[in-house]
Amino acid sequence: MRYAAVAGQFYAGTETTLKEQIKECFTHTLGPGSPPELNPAGERSIKGVVSPHAGFMYSGPVAAHGFNALAEDGFPETFVVLGPNHHGMGSGVALTTHDFETPLGVMEVDQELARVLHMGLIDNDLIANRHEHSIEVQLPFIQYFSKTAKFVPICMLMQDYKSAAEAGRIIKEAIEGKDVVVIASTDFSHYVSPEKAKNDDMMAIQQILDLNPKGLEETVRKNSITMCGYGPVMTMLEAVSGSKAELLKYATSGDVRPMSEVVGYGSVVVK
Repeated sequence: MRYAAVAGQFYAGTETTLKEQIKECFTHTLGPGSPPELNPAGERSIKGVVSPHAGFMYSGPVAAHGFNALAEDGFPETFVVLGPNHHGMGSGVALTTHDFETPLGVMEVDQELARVLHMGLIDNDLIANRHEHSIEVQLPFIQYFSKTAKFVPICMLMQDYKSAAEAGRIIKEAIEGKDVVVIASTDFSHYVSPEKAKNDDMMAIQQILDLNPKGLEETVRKNSITMCGYGPVMTMLEAVSGSKAELLKYATSGDVRPMSEVVGYGSVVVK
């Protein structure tokens, strides 16, 4: 079992308060509205999602837009959740076969898919995943709607395009013909002025909307954009072969609480 590392910090630490907090993410002025019902007859057109991973009070309403779209579209059987490695521990690209526990219960790893994904540069390493929050904070939103959905976590310290392309190819081949959505967990600009955050982040988001993973890396590097999870986003774009992408919501921490230096959050779906 991989136990919750940031419950009570990034999100509420008990089942009751966490469910209420997630509901408030939907009803927040920056959120999509009332929490939808999970639609089992949805079109299942969504292949990939970009979702933020800060504390729920800041990024939760933006994240709710992506999960709102997923609930209406109908959940897949399995999610592959890609997140950046913030602490530098463990392998460069690492899944784990340990189930994750949150205050909403245990979310099981899809062991069969994890076995297939464990190849090439994708290691099986709990150390990389044990303390990382970027993947963990996506799970309560999934659990809010479904107790049966499974997932495979993949934590990425290596975020260059070559690594992302290889990981994306492995995922693409593994999920072909399967009912899987790939979530790329990332925040955008970190601790810059609201004006700079929006300007920089829109340059990066445009590359995502253009379905251009190589262009995303070039844009981030050329403009020194402090986006923490561009590797997971590139990997998702390589894995899902989407035909179009849509920005559902962009906001910053300064839209939640006035501050001179902000963090940017975006919710994007790829179909």
